[in-house]
Amino acid sequence: MTVPDSSRRLVTVFGGSGFLGRYVVRALAQRGYRILVAVRRPDLAGHLQPYGTVGQIKAIQANLRYRWSVDRAVEGADAVVNLVGILAPQGRQSFEAVQAFGPRAIAEAARGAGITRLVHVSAIGADAQSAIGYLRSKGLGERGVLETVPEAVVMRPSTLFGPGDGFFRRFAAMSRLSPVLPLFGSGQTRFQPVFAGDVGEAVARGVDGLARPGTIYELGGPEIMTFREILERVLAETGRRRALLPLPFWLARTMGRVLELLPGAPLTADQVRMLERDNVVSEAAAAEGRTLAGLGIAPTAAEIILPTYLSAYREYGQFTQIRPGAQP
Repeated sequence: MTVPDSSRRLVTVFGGSGFLGRYVVRALAQRGYRILVAVRRPDLAGHLQPYGTVGQIKAIQANLRYRWSVDRAVEGADAVVNLVGILAPQGRQSFEAVQAFGPRAIAEAARGAGITRLVHVSAIGADAQSAIGYLRSKGLGERGVLETVPEAVVMRPSTLFGPGDGFFRRFAAMSRLSPVLPLFGSGQTRFQPVFAGDVGEAVARGVDGLARPGTIYELGGPEIMTFREILERVLAETGRRRALLPLPFWLARTMGRVLELLPGAPLTADQVRMLERDNVVSEAAAAEGRTLAGLGIAPTAAEIILPTYLSAYREYGQFTQIRPGAQP
């Protein structure tokens, strides 16, 4: 792969301080890009500085609800990346504001600045007609981006994994405290977990101009797993035995509607509905090369990455095999 000289090029990354953001910023920094990380709280983006050289990465304040701050963030940029997303609404951070209106605002700002290289991260299953609020807003966001900047590239990853993820770690943490783990439905919903580092590389290649303009890519890992298999993998990596308690979807949705009324809700009805849907790369995307492989990236296996951080949830951490009083 030939990477263009990027030492003088500036990339604005919206939402770059989040879980996926660290992988995207690192991939861009390794290429030599100068990076503006546009976030609501620049003071919480300091962890990104070690990924680049002095002055290479700078955090600035921007809020998608205030268009002037979006316009300011893209001034002088050569490319724009949008990673902003939420799993559940909270206060003024609604799906409509963040994932439907926000991407169009970013695209309009980019177009106004003469920028056509725009990479937008969405999600597998995004559909503007979906009855699920999360997926509907993702679909509307994609529509707004591609209508405004037809040359934009959309990346739809499956469930992300990697140090700091919010999916595998959630169930690993639950296994510490609970004798059972919830098996939603029959546990047969399929997922294609993808390493966040591979998605970060895919986004960077989009910024490099190595992705097809105006194309929606679907990014999944090398293995398709059912929800049951995911829980079993988590238990194997954490060295714990826990019962898997079948939880009918109708009951889980009811629980979600109650729990979503709480601050920092651990589960929402929307999230349950998404657990009812397969989350895998489509046959069409695979046939047309709109995947990691189509971008020249070999997907990283979960079995390589999961032990590097799920070991923290074992009884004795990475030293689980060393019992108290035993000699190493």
